[in-house]
Amino acid sequence: MSNVIEAKDIFAQGGSVADLRLLCCPGAEELTNLIDRHLMRWAAQSGMEQGSFIIPCECPRFQSGDAKGLVKDSVRGDDIFIVVDPGNYSVTYKLFGYENHMSPDDHFSNLKRLIQAVAGKAHRVSVIMPSLYGGRQHRREVRESLDCAVALQELQNMGVKNIITFDAHDPRVQNAVPLLSFDNAMPTYQVLKSLLQKMPGLSFDKNDFMVVSPDEGAMNRNMYFSSVLGCNLGMFYKRRDYTTVVNGRNPIVAHEYLGESVEGKTVFVADDIVASGDSMLEVARELKKRGAAHIIADATFPLFTAGLGKFDAAVEEGALDFVVGTNLTYRKPELLQRDWYLDVDVSKYAAYFVLALNHDVSVSAIADPIRKIEALLAKHRAEQAQ
Repeated sequence: MSNVIEAKDIFAQGGSVADLRLLCCPGAEELTNLIDRHLMRWAAQSGMEQGSFIIPCECPRFQSGDAKGLVKDSVRGDDIFIVVDPGNYSVTYKLFGYENHMSPDDHFSNLKRLIQAVAGKAHRVSVIMPSLYGGRQHRREVRESLDCAVALQELQNMGVKNIITFDAHDPRVQNAVPLLSFDNAMPTYQVLKSLLQKMPGLSFDKNDFMVVSPDEGAMNRNMYFSSVLGCNLGMFYKRRDYTTVVNGRNPIVAHEYLGESVEGKTVFVADDIVASGDSMLEVARELKKRGAAHIIADATFPLFTAGLGKFDAAVEEGALDFVVGTNLTYRKPELLQRDWYLDVDVSKYAAYFVLALNHDVSVSAIADPIRKIEALLAKHRAEQAQ
């Protein structure tokens, strides 16, 4: 049974905890609108006449920089899902006449403003935060803040009942709020489906394909890819200079490789974030030195904080074939125009979570990645055998 039918049936059976409504923080419009379209389509398929689930809201600012959250319709008794993109730096506001770009701190403050504007009148408040605010500062070394843990505790104290996130930098951060419902989804199926659409002739045979983790921190997500694909796994580990701090972190001295030969193979390298991209490109070049035929980089959050020029050059020189990213955060328009970038839509997966939580249904009952991945790979193998 397809997931669309299952979603339709859930709507038709009723049993929602309350009327479902979406609130969109400034900067999260793209993902919110896509989630809304899926929900409206499923509702229509079930025979429900339902318009948009989105309640208009905004976070206007004064010239001094002060702001407020404003929800423009009743939310009393509703099951509210607030979507926020802490990484959308394209949103601007005026500050004493200057144009100021919103930081993750500003986005998180807007989220709290909308929660305040709901004023406890909703039946329940859930937050869809694909990229966790402060997620890269997930552990303490000496005298450091624990931004993500404190942020999650703050949301819990404000009455939030569910957090939905994707590919958390370190999902163990949920230990800060053990009594809060915390779902960390991995877009593995969506990435593989898009990858096979782009490369229908791709072989996952061990002799042709290999998964390599760019560092020890990304091992879990790469182990998952290698396990479901039935191919071998290698890894790099980063030797860092712990006597120096550059841009908030210890610089990498060298990438050391552990694993079998990659010669002649297509190599898939998965990470949660491409920030400056220096680390990913160094890994790609190291793999090329070892004879890899093709290199595919995958990052759930394609930030490209240092621009696209380095990746243009890497593709031009043959060090990298293409980059896979998702629409779970803001992507600069010029990135979407690059031939070497593959954008993966994960909005339907997010909509499944919203629907499941709204009906108190197990998420795995309507979006089981293993089952879907097995079906996808079986279909791919059958097509190759023809």
